[in-house]
Amino acid sequence: MGRLGPTEIILILVVIILLFGAKKLPDMARSLGKSARILKSEAKAMKAEDQQSAPADPPHPAPQAQDQAAPRTIQAAPGDVTSARPVTEPSDTTKR
Repeated sequence: MGRLGPTEIILILVVIILLFGAKKLPDMARSLGKSARILKSEAKAMKAEDQQSAPADPPHPAPQAQDQAAPRTIQAAPGDVTSARPVTEPSDTTKR
């Protein structure tokens, strides 16, 4: 009960085609590949970030006033076609 033979694999493929349809399968495979590429690039970025932050004492920037702080931006993923957009975060003085 652990091994799949060629008959079982063919049966599983037929059921998948019947459930999702032949037109949806290429789209699903494309989105799965895109997700895998994004995950791989994010893992590489995290690994590179860890290697860069190896020094014991990272430099601390000069403190800025709350109202003069530059807004943070969210960077678009490598496979994403949208551009980066600013993020508005509530500060301690902002009512939530």
